[in-house]
Amino acid sequence: MSFCSFFGGEVFQNHFEPGIYVCAKCGYELFSSRSKYAHSSPWPAFTETIHADSVVKRPEHNRSEALKVSCGKCGNGLGHEFLNDGPKPGQSRFIFSSSLKFVPKGKETSASQGH
Repeated sequence: MSFCSFFGGEVFQNHFEPGIYVCAKCGYELFSSRSKYAHSSPWPAFTETIHADSVVKRPEHNRSEALKVSCGKCGNGLGHEFLNDGPKPGQSRFIFSSSLKFVPKGKETSASQGH
């Protein structure tokens, strides 16, 4: 899988409804809409994960400011974490493409079945 490919019309870029974002492949809980913020990139941006093991991070070759990010449960490639590029000083920015699925608030139990 190519990380952060932009195909246009990214559905979650300007999506701010309450809920959670899960891995599109296995349904594991990754991010809360509370940690999502508006950003100039075409992908959704988050500041933190739901669980400590929501994602696995690996160094990105030739990019010391970025880490490759995969689902902590199934290993599906999700995108990148850009270090010290968040909305506040010292925060990182997670950005992802089509590897996410949104689960509206109140419907979280169906996403949790992916655990």
